[in-house]
Amino acid sequence: MDFIARLAALVPKPRVNLTRFHGVFAPNSRHRALVTPAKRGRGNKVRVADEPATPAQRRASMTWAQRLKRVFNIDIETCSGCGGAMKVIACIEDPIVIKQILDHLKHKAETSGTRALPESRAPPAELLLGLFD
Repeated sequence: MDFIARLAALVPKPRVNLTRFHGVFAPNSRHRALVTPAKRGRGNKVRVADEPATPAQRRASMTWAQRLKRVFNIDIETCSGCGGAMKVIACIEDPIVIKQILDHLKHKAETSGTRALPESRAPPAELLLGLFD
């Protein structure tokens, strides 16, 4: 019974955040900016006011395309046909516009249907000349 009591004490309570960051990964660590990819942390704030920020500093967080690639291994920036680089030119987030586009594609797929196959025909006569002699 003593073993079960000690084992039950190790089970976390429901809905408790189990990820805790200590040391350099703690939110207020001075060295967090040096070890995280986004370079965020308390140590990242030191910068001269006159010095303009580089594009990498202004865009420190990952884009959603980079996150898709990192988390789900979905690479939308590479063409599946030729392997060339592609660029996101639009990001549609309005639900009304998304619904209109999907409805249009659904309607287009319904109207196109399948093409009727041409009538079957006999093989060319010159192929049949020596077959059945």
